[in-house]
Amino acid sequence: MRVLLVEDDPQLGRATQMGLDLSGYATDWVQTADSARSALRSHDYACVLLDLGLPQADGMVLLRELRQSGFADPVLIVTARDQIPDRIAGLDAGADDFIIKPFDLDELTARIRSACRRAHGRVHEVLRHGALAVNMAARQVSLHGQSVTLTVKEFGILRMLLEHAGQVLTREQLEETLYSWGEEIESNAIQVHIHHLRKKLGKELIRTIHAVGYVIDKTPAGEVQA
Repeated sequence: MRVLLVEDDPQLGRATQMGLDLSGYATDWVQTADSARSALRSHDYACVLLDLGLPQADGMVLLRELRQSGFADPVLIVTARDQIPDRIAGLDAGADDFIIKPFDLDELTARIRSACRRAHGRVHEVLRHGALAVNMAARQVSLHGQSVTLTVKEFGILRMLLEHAGQVLTREQLEETLYSWGEEIESNAIQVHIHHLRKKLGKELIRTIHAVGYVIDKTPAGEVQA
C-alpha cells in the first residue's frame, strides 16, 4: 500500500517514514503543501497522512482542496493541535480520522488499516477467497489452514488483487502501489512476484490477461457463483 506522508518536521517525518516502511507500506514523504499537491497529481495513494502546521498553506486548506477536487481516498490528520474545535473542523472538512502527536506507530498503522477498510466497504481485517485467508493487521496468509510465508512485495500484490477482485490490474498499477520514490524497479519485478505467488498459493489463483495485466476472479476457481 502506498501512503503519502505530509509532515514538515524532519525528525518526525523521517522516523514515521521509516516506521511505516518497516510495517510494509511504501511511503512517500513531503514537507510542504506544494510538494503534496505535486505528489498527488503524479501518483495514486491509498491514504494521506496530513499535518496541519505546514509551510506555504495550512493543512486544513489542503484537505479542503482535496475533497473539493473529488479526492475520495482516506485522509488522516496527524497534528499537535489537540483542541476539540480543531478536531471538529478537521472531521467536518473531510478527514477520516484525527490523530494527536505524539502517537504510537502501531496505533497509527491500525488507524490507517481501519480507514482503508472502510474505504473498501469491508468490516473485518481478514480477507477470504475460497480456502485462502489474508489477515491484513497481522500480515499473515493461510491456505487450507496452513500458514504461507510471503515477502512484503508478494503480500502487497496479493492484497491489491484481492481488494480489486474481478478487476484487471496492469503492471504499472501494481508498481504504483508497491514502490515509493527512490526504489529501484526491475522491468520484470511484478512478473517474478506473481510467479512466486502462484508457486505458494496455486497457479489458478491469479490469472494473466494477455497484454493487459493480472486478475483474481471474484468467484474462486471451482466454486459456482450464486
